[in-house]
Amino acid sequence: MAKKLQAVRGMRDILPDQTPLWQFVENTARRVFQSYAYREIRTPVLEMTELFKRSIGEVTDIVEKEMYTFEDRNGDSLTLRPEGTAGCVRACMENGLLHNQVQRLWYQGAMFRHERPQKGRYRQFKQMGLEAYGMAGPDIDLEVILVTARLWQALGIPGLELQINTLGTLEERKAYRARLVEYLQAHRNQLDEDSLRRLESNPLRVLDSKNPQLAELIAGAPSLMDDLGETSRAHFEVITSGLEAAGVDYVLNTRLVRGLDYYSRTVFEWVTDLLGAQGTVCAGGRYDGLVEQLGGKPVPAIGFGMGVDRVVAVLEALDSARREGDPHAYMVLVGENVQSPGLVLAERLRNALPGLRLQVNCGGGSFKSQFKKADKSGARLALILGEDELNNRQAGVKWLREQREQISLGHDELADFLKNMIGD
Repeated sequence: MAKKLQAVRGMRDILPDQTPLWQFVENTARRVFQSYAYREIRTPVLEMTELFKRSIGEVTDIVEKEMYTFEDRNGDSLTLRPEGTAGCVRACMENGLLHNQVQRLWYQGAMFRHERPQKGRYRQFKQMGLEAYGMAGPDIDLEVILVTARLWQALGIPGLELQINTLGTLEERKAYRARLVEYLQAHRNQLDEDSLRRLESNPLRVLDSKNPQLAELIAGAPSLMDDLGETSRAHFEVITSGLEAAGVDYVLNTRLVRGLDYYSRTVFEWVTDLLGAQGTVCAGGRYDGLVEQLGGKPVPAIGFGMGVDRVVAVLEALDSARREGDPHAYMVLVGENVQSPGLVLAERLRNALPGLRLQVNCGGGSFKSQFKKADKSGARLALILGEDELNNRQAGVKWLREQREQISLGHDELADFLKNMIGD
């Protein structure tokens, strides 16, 4: 007996009853990004493996354990993208979008990591992100964070906490790293296996440990703030004062870090307590050194990535039932000679109202069975077209979700009526 075919472990189907909530998130994010004049860029799912080794780092968990990497028929090592920033930078460099230019870009697409599947963490996940190039000042950092704050407002998600920190410059971070390593070495016997490994390869990441047994040790570690110069402090002050002026609450988290040298200054995350361990729904920061690390001339840059799966999960946890994909109306066709004229009438209505979602009953069925389908579709009303209505150039209008009286309208009146209904 043939093995039953099913989805790859850690990957999942998003079914029709679920997709309206996804579309709501995606469409809302697109509108918010565009309202700040960011333009969409689309990059391949597959990239040369070397891109991620040079951007993420060869001694990171992502590169060492989590990437889907293989050799193609030409012997080239290719990788399914585990994140979106590296591909965006590569595309901008390759296509000459960075030299003496300012770019505001956004992207969306599937990402892949071979992690242990759990709630909020999948091996294929969707990410939407935003990247800004060519601007070194704190004003663009503030704008990027304000974009995310407006996005949560547009999505109707309350209660997300903005955590923010500054990493200073590379030189300031090197001075801090020396003090941190000295502190951690003095408490080496308290570190877990993962932190011991990070101590050798990437000591700042020890501060990012989720091990509750290390919480007290991490809380007592030296603060990077003590190594910041005047310029870095002033940069950060513009951002925090701007957030306060805009009415965006934030928490200063001095343990919020990025382990790679190309990161600098501003880092931030939006977190929730609704998803358990996978509480970060959006993370971003300034990465002024990445373009140069990938072989280009230095270009200031900042951006963020948002896990769409997690944002959808937050909305589900908030019981935000959104059915943006449901039809506005369902057309019931009763009688042998009504099907084709009904389809033609539906086309006329769609021509008049490009935003109309109209589902026409196909496949026949009794009056009663068609009304069951209409109700199940989620439509607000049913348009009833029988032979009598057809001969009189009329259609019955029956509300399915509200207690209103059924009426009859002429075919020429339907478009205006539906236009007003959509606008309710």
